[in-house]
Parts: sequence; structure tokens; C-alpha cells
Amino acid sequence: MASMSMSARFLAALVLAAIAWPAISAEDEYADARRKMKEEIAALARETAKETGRPAFDARVMAVIGSVPRHRFVPIGQVSSAYENRPLPIGHGQTISQPYIVALMTDLMNLKPDRAVLEIGTGSGYQAAILAELVRTVCTIEIVEPLALAAAERLKALGFDRVRTKIGDGYYGWEECGPFDAIIVTAAASHVPPPLVRQLKPGGRMVIPVGAPFLAQHLLLIEKRDDGTVQTRQLLPVAFVPLTGHH
Repeated sequence: MASMSMSARFLAALVLAAIAWPAISAEDEYADARRKMKEEIAALARETAKETGRPAFDARVMAVIGSVPRHRFVPIGQVSSAYENRPLPIGHGQTISQPYIVALMTDLMNLKPDRAVLEIGTGSGYQAAILAELVRTVCTIEIVEPLALAAAERLKALGFDRVRTKIGDGYYGWEECGPFDAIIVTAAASHVPPPLVRQLKPGGRMVIPVGAPFLAQHLLLIEKRDDGTVQTRQLLPVAFVPLTGHH
């Protein structure tokens, strides 16, 4: 984690306080909502199978989607909408992704328990929590310092110990934490960042939305061959907040 100022710590504390939820003993009351959310995701997977090549998502992915408490990763004012299949605002102009998109992008990476994954755009930490239940190591980068600090505290408090967090510009990846078996980018880039391609292992996969901010964007699946060349497949239209930074 990068060094932080006192003002940044104060802002992070405010964000965390606004999002924090009391006891985990209350999780069961959301079990039915998570079940219904899973059913919606499964139905959408069937509808988009032609574009994605995924008529059904891996059982491990769906099990984790059905267990990670999404309501712990949204502001208190959004808790009643936590299991609706849509993105929600989390402050600082950022959002937590639509559950279907989280499931799809996770599934597309073909994750195995021994894998290491890089996430660009920690946000509230929800996607990192999903990944942490599926792989050995998750390295996640967030450029918005208050969000990064709050997400790190939240993930730690909820016991997601496989996640390493960093404040920084995700365009450049996290070389010291890699190389990676898979990379997921949760903000739209104007192009595929070359540093991320370099940090992807041969045989690895990257899932990234590419396109102009708030205009036409498409989700791309990038596969790196053993010889270092890449194959890119365009999947379906998406709408993400833009990837920011000084690149």
C-alpha cells in the first residue's frame, strides 16, 4: 500500500463509516436476495451466450456470487438495492459493477485455485472479494485514494486475506506482484495498456472494456499465446466509468 496523508486517512475513515454494516450475523437475511440475483445472472448468461460463448457460468463462480455479501460493499443508502442486477454508485464518480458483468468477467478468466490475478480498479472491493474466493492471490490497484484505503480496510475486516491492495495508476499494472495468470480491468480504457499485456503470463487471459468514455465500449477477451502474441475477441457492448491516470 502506498503511503498516505492524514487527510487521506480521514477521508477513508469517512467512506468506510458510510459503507460499513454491523454484524455478519445479519448476513442470512440476504440469502434469498442473493439466490434471486443468481437466477437473474443465469438467465442473462443464456440470453447473451451467442456474444460471449458462455451459456452458463462455472459452478464455482456462481457459488461465490451467491455467497459474497454485496451489501457490505455498497453505501448504506444503497443497501436496499445491493442485490439488484445493476451498477450502483459508490462515491467519487465510481460505481460497483452490475452483478452479471462481475460474474461474466470472472468466468471468462477461466480461474483455477492456484492462480494469481491482477485487478485494475478496486472500487469498493467487491470484485476483489469474489476473486479472492477463487484463486491463490489477488493484487488490486485503485487510483482514487479514499476508495483504495476504504476498500483495503473493508476487505481486511471481512477476512479476505488473499487480497493485496495498492494505490496507483492501474494502466502500468503491478510488476512486483506479477506476473499474472489473469488480469481484469474494471474501467474502460481507450486501448489495451501494453504494460498489462507484458505482465500477463503466456497462456493467460485479460478481460477489459475498451472504448471512448461514456460512448461506445466493448468488452474484450485477450489471450496471450505461449510465443507472446495475443489474440483478441470482442464480446458484447458495455458501459464502464473511464480508466483514469496520467498515461
